[in-house]
Amino acid sequence: MIHPDTELRFVNESIGHGVVATRDIPKGTITWVQDELDREFSPGEIRRLGKPFAASLDKYCFRNQHGRWVLCWDHARFVNHSFKSNCVTTAYNFEVAVRDIRAGEELTDDYGYLNIMRPFEAIDEGVGRTVVYPDDLERYHPHWDDQLRAVWPRIARVSQPLRPLLTPEVWERVQRVAHGAEEMASILECYYRA
Repeated sequence: MIHPDTELRFVNESIGHGVVATRDIPKGTITWVQDELDREFSPGEIRRLGKPFAASLDKYCFRNQHGRWVLCWDHARFVNHSFKSNCVTTAYNFEVAVRDIRAGEELTDDYGYLNIMRPFEAIDEGVGRTVVYPDDLERYHPHWDDQLRAVWPRIARVSQPLRPLLTPEVWERVQRVAHGAEEMASILECYYRA
């Protein structure tokens, strides 16, 4: 489930629709949690559905560390790519705002950590990367881990509307990491090794 202070908006002709904050979302806020309504598909299920469905699933799904395709039931599936993303996924099946997101700003992910199937060329944002590759997680996980570690203590201090979607065990681990009692699991745990 995507953060409640967001909505789907048309961004522009080249990007299409995106998920935009309707209120300020402070860094450290959990912006998405995989929940019970999100649908997982095995590669076999995708093949059985055939090409028309496979094309849509390829566009709107990400693959988890088990190689299963995850289709978000709400407008989370419209979160766009950015090499300077303001949200980063975690090994705990949720994403976190790694910087303050202002009202009217798009929530973005770096698709490099979403186990894409094929490389794609993205908009040049002046960061030295213009192509997203299926193995970007192996290359860039130290950077994404650093971003997560920098905001992790804030997770325990800011308002978390999505907290009820986390299991008590996951929230306890989040707290232990926030207070230095446990090492944060690396985003590299999200990598699917085909």
